[in-house]
Amino acid sequence: MFFQHIYDKSLAQGSYFIGCQKAGVAMVIDPKRDVDTYLEIARQNNMQITHIAETHIHADFLSGARELAAITGAGMYLSDEGGPDWQYAFDHIALKDGSLIKVGNLKFEVLHTPGHTPESISFLLTDTPASSAPVMLFTGDFVFVGDIGRPDLLEKAAGLKGTMDAGARQMYQSLQKFEQLPDYVQVWPGHGAGSACGKALGAVASTTVGYEKIRNWAFQYPEDPEGFSENLLADQPEPPKYFAMMKMLNKTDRPLLTTVPEQTKLTAEQVLEGLAAGIKLIDTRNKADFAAGYVPGSLNVQGNNSFATWMGWFLNYQEPFMLVAEDKQIEDLTRKLMRIGLDNVLGYINDVNNLGIELEVSHVLTIDEFRNMASTDDIQLIDLRGASEYKTGHIPGAENVFIGTLPQNLDKLNKDKEVVIYCQGGDRAAIGYSILKKNEFERISNYSGGMNEWVKTGNTVAIEETIVNLV
Repeated sequence: MFFQHIYDKSLAQGSYFIGCQKAGVAMVIDPKRDVDTYLEIARQNNMQITHIAETHIHADFLSGARELAAITGAGMYLSDEGGPDWQYAFDHIALKDGSLIKVGNLKFEVLHTPGHTPESISFLLTDTPASSAPVMLFTGDFVFVGDIGRPDLLEKAAGLKGTMDAGARQMYQSLQKFEQLPDYVQVWPGHGAGSACGKALGAVASTTVGYEKIRNWAFQYPEDPEGFSENLLADQPEPPKYFAMMKMLNKTDRPLLTTVPEQTKLTAEQVLEGLAAGIKLIDTRNKADFAAGYVPGSLNVQGNNSFATWMGWFLNYQEPFMLVAEDKQIEDLTRKLMRIGLDNVLGYINDVNNLGIELEVSHVLTIDEFRNMASTDDIQLIDLRGASEYKTGHIPGAENVFIGTLPQNLDKLNKDKEVVIYCQGGDRAAIGYSILKKNEFERISNYSGGMNEWVKTGNTVAIEETIVNLV
């Protein structure tokens, strides 16, 4: 058996290439959209990709199953569980609970494991030449390392009312099926730490059934389904805005993108014309370089591992946009964008200093400057982190407006006061600063050190209505 785990750090998403070396055939589970990765693995190992499978209709990334099938001619093996509302709307090989897939000498048994979504399935792998006992379970968004898939995304992100309570009940039942598997079975999930598909995902790539039964919080409610559901639904992170679009694009027919696009390098004149036409300019430089000089009206979404997630929050799927990025970075950024289907890139520029316009400078506060401002009544202090982070501890006097929803909540900010923003370590505040400036807020200050610096220097934090001192 050949096995390779492919991990996308930008979306904390795992896919899998599993092959039978004797037969020279392989299956890919939950492929990302830039599928050249899998083609290269197949080439290097003299294998043919004959099977492509998905664990469910994904919400957090645009599946590359159809791109990979178009290139290789492999069959797509997809869930036919969950009822009529959860069927893929394009040709595929339908799978039910108990279905078997043979890939050379490898056998995959389909387990229907609803909860995260009604159609979710897992794949139980047996390497038949080695043993008749199963060896691996590919769980998708069912069981993670230390956590399980959240059932509230369909309701919160896609607006499907009443689905999260039903999903929690289904998840409780699915976990009982998981517990019946041998303790030694390896568990390979669809996501790791940093994914919004759960609230406590571990950073280790894999686990075992037995270990999760011991350490995973979800298995500690043997006779308490109500307590389980309450814990499962509590304090989940805000689902990114683009999740609803991913659900739709992964379920229905759509245009395919079988190669990584080469982006056009724009002239200064083209950029200025785009800005005059209202086209967004996304500056992917680090927050310090952006603060030192940026194009008025541009948004600072740094080109790090969170780039795609924040782009999915602030751009829609119809509007074109331009990038500020280095030549050596543009391919990586393009891959990150295509993984969530943001394909409308007009082009990019390297240097904002060559546009012939006056750049603006961000007002970034040191901790001493922030303390002096915070002691006055003429500021409005805004915490841009998620609600669960805010509840855990925030700077006294701060109001919570999550960065992802800031454009829809500008009316909560007072233009007659100095608006001071912060987050955990400054990245989200840099985005927030650029959003507010674009929306004509003039009195803005960014306490970039955020909660990390605030706590490290021994300042008080508020938890709910309680003030505690962290030293």
